[in-house]
Amino acid sequence: MERAERRSFDHPDEVREFPLGRLELIHIGGATIGRAVFEPGWRWATSVQPLAKTKSCEAPHFQYHVSGVLMVRMDDGTELECRAGDVSLLPSGHDAWTVGDEPAVVVDFQGMIDYAKAL
Repeated sequence: MERAERRSFDHPDEVREFPLGRLELIHIGGATIGRAVFEPGWRWATSVQPLAKTKSCEAPHFQYHVSGVLMVRMDDGTELECRAGDVSLLPSGHDAWTVGDEPAVVVDFQGMIDYAKAL
């Protein structure tokens, strides 16, 4: 690190939109950080899978959950209900969906570089 930096999701470097959601990316200190907003009714299998063209989400995630509830089901059947204030570490191979009437908002420190990017 050569100098101090400050970035804001108010001015992302890139925004990717997909059905019932969006991803905002900022680049800072050689890293890419993503803030994802998943609206009620969002599910990876129906909103992002058509872009990814994989059986399940292959992006690993290290996330802080800002608001809402996100249910995650790993390919091995393990399920996690992630709520505001939680930190989750998700390896490749999962599906996820919002629960309830509030958007699920997460800040992801890993795995968003190619997320929801049309191939």
